[in-house]
Amino acid sequence: MKNILTLAVLSALSLSTVASNYKSGDIVVRGGLTHIDPSSNDTGVYVEALGGNTPLSVSVDDNTQLGLNFVYFYDANWAVELLAATPYTHTITINDPQGVSEGIFGANVDGVTLGETKHLPPTISALYYFDTRSNFNPYVGLGINYTIFFDEKFKSVPKSLGFNDLELEGSFGFSAQIGIDYQLPNNWHVNMSVRYIDIDTTANFKIGDTIEGSAEIDVDPMVYSMMLGYKF
Repeated sequence: MKNILTLAVLSALSLSTVASNYKSGDIVVRGGLTHIDPSSNDTGVYVEALGGNTPLSVSVDDNTQLGLNFVYFYDANWAVELLAATPYTHTITINDPQGVSEGIFGANVDGVTLGETKHLPPTISALYYFDTRSNFNPYVGLGINYTIFFDEKFKSVPKSLGFNDLELEGSFGFSAQIGIDYQLPNNWHVNMSVRYIDIDTTANFKIGDTIEGSAEIDVDPMVYSMMLGYKF
């Protein structure tokens, strides 16, 4: 029993020596899963020809993709991070629980998938790492995001009701995050982070050939990442 306890202590001590503080010039590359969970708040739809604000609203679903980030350390505490990812695809759902759309479009569109869009949310952040002198390296970060929307399109049901020319504007916003690296042997580590990104866009569209509409969409997602990283 004593030998087993001694072995356990020695193993713990050997694991603790895995920890390697970051230093100036270190470069970290990470890859893994990143999940974007947009705000659940519904956004009102504006159609000028129908008197402006309508009872309709839209919402955006969540999505998970391959996330990538690159970190450069200025010293043991300060670093700059670039967040990248493969394109996210979001469906936009139209909401009309009161059924008023029957009088507008001749059909109830509540719960119908209105359209779909893809986006890329590159974000650059300044990170501050806390000196814990252990395998756990927690950090906080603040940054700036620019979200690019592309490949916007309406689905078949809205198109049959006259919806066309969907376009979402790009968005500048801030981001804030907390995260932690857990150091593994041979310069590897596991990373987990949670961040908030301020993403606001205007969705412009037409109904028929002349009626123009829009919706101010506050995406404002929480972003959850779990990644495997390597320090060069």
